[in-house]
Amino acid sequence: MTRTLERWLFGAVTLAFAAILSTPPVVAQEEEGEEEQAEAPQDRPTLQAHPFTGVIRLDGVLSEPVWQEAESTRELITIEPVEGGTPHNRTEVKVLVNPREIIIGLTCYDDDPEGIVTYAMARDIELDDEDHVVIILDTFRDGRSGYVFAINPSGSRFDGLVVDQGEDVNPAWDAIWEGAASRDGEGWYAEIRIPVQSLGFRQGLDSWGLNIERRVTRLLETSRWAGANLDYEIFLTSQTGILAGLPEFDLGVGFTFTPSLVGRTGKQAHEDRESDLDYALDITQRLGSNMLAALTVNTDFAETEVDLRQINLTRFPLFFPEKRSFFLEGSDIFDFGLGLDEENLIPFHSRRIGLVGIGEGDQAEVPINVGGKINGRLGSTNVGALVVNTRQVDGLELDEDVVIDVPRTTMGAVRLSQNIFQESSIGMLATFGDQAGRSESWSAGADFTYRTSELAGGDKILNVGAWGLINRREGLEGDRSAFGFMIDYPNELWEFSISSVRIGDGFDPSLAFVPRSGVHIWGLGGAFKPRPAWSLVRRMTHEVDFVLVNTQDNSEWESYAAEIRPLHWRFESGDNITFDMVLEGDRPPEEVEITDEVAVPEGEYEWKRYGVAFWGADKRALGGRIRYEWGDYYNGNLRTLEASVLFRPSALLTLEILAERNTGEVSILEEGSEEVVPADFIEQVYGTRIILNLSPNLQVSTLTQYDTESRELGSNNKLRWTFHPNGDVFIVYNHNLIRTLNDPRWLFESNQVPLKIQYSWRF
Repeated sequence: MTRTLERWLFGAVTLAFAAILSTPPVVAQEEEGEEEQAEAPQDRPTLQAHPFTGVIRLDGVLSEPVWQEAESTRELITIEPVEGGTPHNRTEVKVLVNPREIIIGLTCYDDDPEGIVTYAMARDIELDDEDHVVIILDTFRDGRSGYVFAINPSGSRFDGLVVDQGEDVNPAWDAIWEGAASRDGEGWYAEIRIPVQSLGFRQGLDSWGLNIERRVTRLLETSRWAGANLDYEIFLTSQTGILAGLPEFDLGVGFTFTPSLVGRTGKQAHEDRESDLDYALDITQRLGSNMLAALTVNTDFAETEVDLRQINLTRFPLFFPEKRSFFLEGSDIFDFGLGLDEENLIPFHSRRIGLVGIGEGDQAEVPINVGGKINGRLGSTNVGALVVNTRQVDGLELDEDVVIDVPRTTMGAVRLSQNIFQESSIGMLATFGDQAGRSESWSAGADFTYRTSELAGGDKILNVGAWGLINRREGLEGDRSAFGFMIDYPNELWEFSISSVRIGDGFDPSLAFVPRSGVHIWGLGGAFKPRPAWSLVRRMTHEVDFVLVNTQDNSEWESYAAEIRPLHWRFESGDNITFDMVLEGDRPPEEVEITDEVAVPEGEYEWKRYGVAFWGADKRALGGRIRYEWGDYYNGNLRTLEASVLFRPSALLTLEILAERNTGEVSILEEGSEEVVPADFIEQVYGTRIILNLSPNLQVSTLTQYDTESRELGSNNKLRWTFHPNGDVFIVYNHNLIRTLNDPRWLFESNQVPLKIQYSWRF
């Protein structure tokens, strides 16, 4: 069975390679004008870009005469509160272009300028909670990919990449661009300058896809220029309008040189203070307008924020996302398999490179000597390749009782996908290497995703996907394959999905995240989301999600969870309330460690839990969320209270307080006997985040966290000063205290002060 499946998967990978390599060269396609473009609806709106020379002062005022000459967009169309309606206030968007840059001007009229909701001023803060405008650019005109730029009335900027075929955005992408905003008695205004060197695009096009979305938070109103349909996300680039009149862009040499100087001083408990001064170097080179090559040397991630602490009361590892800039750039191209995520399987998880640890959290860093990456597209083929070499480290301390030697090793991944039909794709993924140095480590697989946003000639979305993977590594035995499928109907009124993920007992790729192996996971979900047009309730959501985890041969169940949410009301005020019930079962083959002192014996358990939650509207300066869960848990009970408070008195200051408390009682085996006795446990985590926005280019942030499992109090403090669009200064101060079981006093554990200065020269 396994050998047959391996041959089938190798055949699928070979076919994927053949389909990809059969694509004609991109140059020939561009010259002949034969490359496929996404077909647009006949009523797709068009905006003519206006050519300009000279200098535009980026102050958010739009005072230069050329702005008066430029064509403006037609009026936007609401999708909320009424689909297809007229917005309460007018929005105008104009675009200026020259061969080296694009400048977008926004005029957002508002008849109640005092009611404009704006809290954020920092870069890369998600702006969903406040007034803002989102700009989508489809620079390949393929309806599958794109860039996201957003700005709010305080000048806070957000950027990202379109992912999941327009279902979402990857906010980790960072580009060199500028933005400025201003306000007066008639509304707010903004200017955005985007150098073309910051974008990948298909050479020879004289038009791109463009979409605009404005959010007016106090009215809970959202309006769009194109694709004003509740079934479509704004990121769905197959439904954009057209930005016409583009010139032949000049990328120059396309070379970017970014050196960094990193100073660091730190001290561990009972050790002498250590200090050093080092360098890092990042180089990128555009290989034409649609391909980017990157090189990193002696890479340092001093500016990366620490992970948010989580309480784990399950027998499976927690997932922590990638936060390091080198791995985040172009990471969307490595996405593989419809429906795969941290709940079942992530075939390539870059946190496996350069980080090692006992669990996913609190991992120790392994220095990177050199890394290379290439990503982009050749014709209708998407290409991504990554290779990283890490340093040998002897005596790396993971815990006070765990010290390991990490060998010098090389790891990497290759991802190719071919666009087929109008919105679908077929592709392959391969990874190699192992951070611990285990030999013969590799994985490979193929995936196919069929997607349409015009189901049966209408405007509904349907996704269907299938995938398969195999892996090898020293010491792995058993079935080393994984495969699955998903059917997904993610629309506004009705949602439905069914999925299957089978993971062999020998499947454990070194560069993947696999919570559990030797299982067959079945998923079934659905939701009904009417908008009743009541005076108080804007939207009602009723949903059911069922996950069944069987043994890999489906002979018996290992665990299950059925979540039923009969009530989720979103009020016209923007407030939300939910009630849900969860039916769960688990058959752990060995004892389940709830805390360091409490473990539930192996056996068969089934239980019911209930939960209620409330969270306030985004438009208020003081907001928050509270959730309470209660009910059975294994052979006992568990009560969980989660709460957060968000206070934003102005764009200058943001204060957030987070807390979670778990209290329960289970029956355990008394040590040294077979007698079952009750045991109480309490697990808590607390955190505070303070952000001081001195300007859109200067922020100070503090994240302080404490949890009762590690008994550590940690503070991560960071100053970021963007002194130039191409340059940043980061100053970070980390301080950690600990309390032991035998000593209630706070004891010093460690501190560290990294300083990083970087600047990008473009040619």
